[in-house]
Amino acid sequence: MSIRLVKVVFAGDGNVGKTTLIRSYTEGKFESSRVMTIGVDFHTHTVELPEGKIKLSVWDMAGQERFQSMRPGFYPGSRVAALVFDVTLPESLEHLAGWRDEILKVVPDEKFIVVGNKVDLEQAQNPRVAQGFAARIGAPYFETSAKTGEGTEAVFMSLAVLAAR
Repeated sequence: MSIRLVKVVFAGDGNVGKTTLIRSYTEGKFESSRVMTIGVDFHTHTVELPEGKIKLSVWDMAGQERFQSMRPGFYPGSRVAALVFDVTLPESLEHLAGWRDEILKVVPDEKFIVVGNKVDLEQAQNPRVAQGFAARIGAPYFETSAKTGEGTEAVFMSLAVLAAR
């Protein structure tokens, strides 16, 4: 039986924890200090769904503004995008609408999930604003901690389910 390969994208501002979140789940390890992603980074992870296995090709987009001009070239072929923000940085949530627009210009039928990362930190904000944004765009909302692993499996399962549709 062949395993279906699907492309998913992680997008959001720099330093919101996209790479750490991906590695926490796919490699089972947490690194508190990371080197900034340059352009795009790639990971793969196989997820078991009731209808069979699906292999996620995870594209980790660089969040810094200076990479904005190159990012649209990496979006084609993706089926689902995780819009990731840092729950301690309100501006990273405010920027998600721009990230969504950037992706929709290239992949008009893209599906989305919204991920509030770093919920283990004490200064985490009230999730209602993020939940409201997710509801407005018709996306599921998840809260995660790359450090503790909280919520990460649910994020990847949701990506797999949405990508398989």
